[in-house]
Amino acid sequence: MATRALQAEEPAGNILHKLGLFRARAPQATDEAPSIPVAAIRTDPRVRRRLLNEIRDFLLDHDLEVTPMTLSAALDACSGANPRLERRIERRKESGDAITQGWLEEVTASDSRSDDRSVEELAKKLERGIEELSNATRNVRRATTEYGDELERRVDDLQGSHQTEEMIAQLADFAKAMLVRSRQTEEELRANERETAALRKNLDRARRDAELDYLTGLPNRRAFEEVLAAENAEAQKAGRPLSVAFCDIDRFKSVNDSHGHEAGDRIIRAVADTLSSLCGRDCYIARHGGEEFVMLFRGMTPEDAYEQLDGARQELASRRMINRRTDKPFGVVTFSGGIADVARYRDPREALAAADEALYRAKDEGRNQIRLA
Repeated sequence: MATRALQAEEPAGNILHKLGLFRARAPQATDEAPSIPVAAIRTDPRVRRRLLNEIRDFLLDHDLEVTPMTLSAALDACSGANPRLERRIERRKESGDAITQGWLEEVTASDSRSDDRSVEELAKKLERGIEELSNATRNVRRATTEYGDELERRVDDLQGSHQTEEMIAQLADFAKAMLVRSRQTEEELRANERETAALRKNLDRARRDAELDYLTGLPNRRAFEEVLAAENAEAQKAGRPLSVAFCDIDRFKSVNDSHGHEAGDRIIRAVADTLSSLCGRDCYIARHGGEEFVMLFRGMTPEDAYEQLDGARQELASRRMINRRTDKPFGVVTFSGGIADVARYRDPREALAAADEALYRAKDEGRNQIRLA
């Protein structure tokens, strides 16, 4: 998809730039055609024109609406920035299923950009709250300084005046006025402190929510990517093995088609529970999106990880699940997986891509099995 060269038509304008879609993305190692270099997208008019034409054709060929979501998905697929999305689109086309608006929304639902935007918005509010708190603090300090200076001047005047009673009365009036002003400023300071504390609490909660999958309660893709980078650095420092696995529920579309999305959600939760049962101190699992899960095995070689993951696969395949609402059996629910040795790759995301490739090899070879990269 990313290698088509089309004739240029009239300039497509700056809509993609305005939407913030042309931005650097982390490279991933795949066997697909190489992605278009970000520098070329930014500087080479021919590359930009070709990419815009491919995005246009993608939207028109599949009768998709022009929305930020579809433009972003088209850019990811056509530029090669998201090889996994590109493969899913190709596989769906090969199966004869339509690339619809709803399907794209479903497969890109794990995108954390909307969560990022909400967290960023809370962060901006927190920054504004902190700035207002700083301003209130400065006002208190200024009022205190002014009060001290004025009080000192009045005392000096009092010492040099024969009208002691009148000066004392003026001093008392001044002190009352400053007391009222100080209390008003202090109340503003306390209000700003309360608001800032609430914003901090909301921001912390939003950050936690942004890293949590609402359906399974597992960490999401965003959280996993941060843990993957941290665990890779720690494994390299300690000289211990680290393995990553990509898992995908087999024939999940048929479950949704036969039983509905609500039943499909229950299957996702059941598989999540099965995989989570593996995860003790040395294992970390997250929902990558849709029916996909990713796992990190700390201190384990790919062979060790294989033994554990394959045991979970066999346990799930031995169960017989029934849709309790309809009493209709789901049949055998299975998953396929791919495992890679993170230490073999310069970038841990390359290891994740290799595990993904091994997963699709397991799918191509019959499903319900685990393959090593």
